[in-house]
Amino acid sequence: MFYLNVKHPDQIASSSGQFLMFYQVNYAFVTEGWERSLNPLVWIYSILLLQMMNSLSPYQLRQQIRTGLFSSQTSGLASGYVQCNMAILPQSWAAEFLLFCQRNSKACPLVAVSEPGQFLLPELGKDIDLRTDLPGYRIFRHGKLTDEVKNVNALWQEDLVSFLIGCSFSFEEALISAGLEIRHISEGKNVPMYNTNLPCVPAGRFSGTMVVSMRPMKPADAIRAIQICSRFPAVHGAPVHFGDPEAIGILDLRSPDYGEAVSIQQGEVPVFWACGVTPQAVIAQAKPEFCITHSPGHMLVTDLLNTSLASF
Repeated sequence: MFYLNVKHPDQIASSSGQFLMFYQVNYAFVTEGWERSLNPLVWIYSILLLQMMNSLSPYQLRQQIRTGLFSSQTSGLASGYVQCNMAILPQSWAAEFLLFCQRNSKACPLVAVSEPGQFLLPELGKDIDLRTDLPGYRIFRHGKLTDEVKNVNALWQEDLVSFLIGCSFSFEEALISAGLEIRHISEGKNVPMYNTNLPCVPAGRFSGTMVVSMRPMKPADAIRAIQICSRFPAVHGAPVHFGDPEAIGILDLRSPDYGEAVSIQQGEVPVFWACGVTPQAVIAQAKPEFCITHSPGHMLVTDLLNTSLASF
């Protein structure tokens, strides 16, 4: 068990940084994900937490993350604002990875690329610091995941180049506005993500297969989702597949490679989108000496509006 303390947004915004009240929420952490406590009082606090977190501006949410007060996945938060996946590589690998992203824009739609050593990206939002403002980071050494941390201050190097990649969390707002249910949000889970047999276009030392995220929908809703998401190519755009998961190499939807499994109800089909976790899969294969990525589902929340990325 652990406790997560979150300040009220008005108190976060105050210049003094003082506050009068904490919301305290008790979660039980289990290997398969988050499990809400059965304590009725804790359940009420959980609802209050979700309502309060949804009221935070992107800047306020990033301050919560930076100070260690929030460290969970970001789906459903900061509605209306662009969220980004992230991959950070040494400069000697950056040109090849940039080319990989350009050749595989469905899975890796670039939102921003930093200069070497640059960790402040004001064009994405107020006071954004890539070393501290994501709720979870993964560290890869020679292609192996070696650690997961809450900030990368101690690991920062002057030759690191950061790639910010569009995230499907950004188009979820449009789907919800159209009356479509997003199952992982309604179930309070991280989106399920799967490795596939869909090949990426190689670039230099980078190659591999696509990772996809999955959202179950009724067939009519899946068609509507295709229409809606086609407007947002900068955040993965329309789905790459729906229906039979084995056709793209997924054998068991109950066992995602990343994130958490969600329920699929009678009459629903799985709908699959290209996913920004794809770079982590190809990085594991390319084996650079050092790499930092976001933890799956733990995104950089920017000040950019989702509508700014709509193509029409």
